[in-house]
Amino acid sequence: MKKPSSLSSSSHLSSLPCLHGNLCTREAIFCMLLSLLLISFAFLAVDSRNGNSVSWFSLESPLLNPRVRASGDGVLFSRSDSIKPGGKNSRKERLVELHRSELDSRDSVENSSHGSSISLPPVAAPSTAPMPDPTLFNNSLMNDTISLPETRDSGRRDIKLKKIELGLARARAAIRAVIQNKSSLANLPDMDYVPIGPVYRNAYTFHRSYVEMEKKFKVYIYKEGEPPIFHDGPCKSIYSSEGRFIHSMEIDDKFQTRDPELAHVYFLPFSVVKMVKLIYVPNSHDMGPLRRTISDYIDVIATKYPYWNRSAGADHFMLSCHDWGPYVSSGHPHLFSNSIRVLCNANTSEGFNPSKDVSLPEINLKTDSIASTIGGPSASHRPILAFFAGGDHGPIRPLLLKHWKNKDNDIQVYEYLRKGVSYYDMMRKSKYCICPSGYEVASPRIVEALYLECVPVTIGDNYVLPFSDVLNWKSFSVPVSKEDIPNLKAILMSISPRQYIRMQRRVKIAQRHFMVNSPPKRYDVFHMILHSIWLRRLNVQVGPRD
Repeated sequence: MKKPSSLSSSSHLSSLPCLHGNLCTREAIFCMLLSLLLISFAFLAVDSRNGNSVSWFSLESPLLNPRVRASGDGVLFSRSDSIKPGGKNSRKERLVELHRSELDSRDSVENSSHGSSISLPPVAAPSTAPMPDPTLFNNSLMNDTISLPETRDSGRRDIKLKKIELGLARARAAIRAVIQNKSSLANLPDMDYVPIGPVYRNAYTFHRSYVEMEKKFKVYIYKEGEPPIFHDGPCKSIYSSEGRFIHSMEIDDKFQTRDPELAHVYFLPFSVVKMVKLIYVPNSHDMGPLRRTISDYIDVIATKYPYWNRSAGADHFMLSCHDWGPYVSSGHPHLFSNSIRVLCNANTSEGFNPSKDVSLPEINLKTDSIASTIGGPSASHRPILAFFAGGDHGPIRPLLLKHWKNKDNDIQVYEYLRKGVSYYDMMRKSKYCICPSGYEVASPRIVEALYLECVPVTIGDNYVLPFSDVLNWKSFSVPVSKEDIPNLKAILMSISPRQYIRMQRRVKIAQRHFMVNSPPKRYDVFHMILHSIWLRRLNVQVGPRD
């Protein structure tokens, strides 16, 4: 935005009316003094209004020390401190103070049993329970006293924000009603699909929540930044989940809104994969340029828009399928600790927080169509008990190869397949597909197993499985600890044929939620990612200052 050019003293004087006659009379002097006094008061009034505006947008307010205020919906964050207008510090110096204050407070945030508290504006911390339950949705959240800023534009903005929060409160109430009153659980009319059965933690609440999302949820995508680092991503690789979501979100006309005032969440459309390719210096082990790129981007949108500052990033989300996504997100403290991070590398030992972050399925797409990798034979036509083929890296695979490579015809474990042997055909012939973590916790084998209707055997520490706030993974997969790798065959043999058939049927049901469609279809992977973000937004309240 251009600043108005200041007037020179000569041009300013030339614009004044000419004074003739008795200029030095008492009346003239009195009138001039009175005029100067009125002008002074006018400038003070303008300065006061501008001061309130600056405080409201939080462009120059310090990051907050956590102060916990208990609430039925979690912990309310409040930002009460603000810098008075007219201070001597430059904006850059104040931003440095903000970051320093935030870094000093992060230890107390992480050690707090309720989270942290950030007074302008009140924000509820994400609940520790990813899936809505009755304790999360009481009426106390919407009873907080809200005082609107004095400026007209901010007042209109706050009225819209209150409407958004009231809409979310109604959605929470609808989900709560389903949880509390199972006797009235008539199926909602749905032409496409009504989830039911043990594949879901609670099929009724999932369906109610999904329908509420379709009615209300709106996402604003920031327009700043240019491809390929922004608004772009890989669509045919092990990192394809990143590019596919960015593309689907950009062309979406149902959930995307062009008006940021109507948005429930705000998407930061950068691609970590592209950053690594174009910014990272190979073998330098220096992620500083990647972190700075993200930090600078957030500074741009926080300066141009009010939305990041009013919630300290709690209603914003990023998405990354690269292994370095968690590290790069630490380039901005609020992005790491407050924002919704949608990550393939959903590793709790690296700061992944299931109550606010989303586990992104890792899908290795080699073509535009997944038709050739969907479907498989029934249980009676799968002669191999379990199968794995993959590189020897990470803490788990060496143990798997040590105990089972070339040791047993039932547990077929390979580091490399022989020439002419199809990886996908081997999965189709197997009852169970072993999916161990590698260098990082995520593995595309999990989705490949679901596609080929092979029951996944997950082996990995600290990994939060995708959509686990909705899906009951234990009903259609077999979790095995690293310590139980030597007992792998005994564990799988102990599962009866009847139970295995039930599990394989559930794999087929869960499969629809991992399908990649262009354009996206209801309940597919794109919509499940959005639903996971929707759930996290339900657990956060953003409001005007007290």
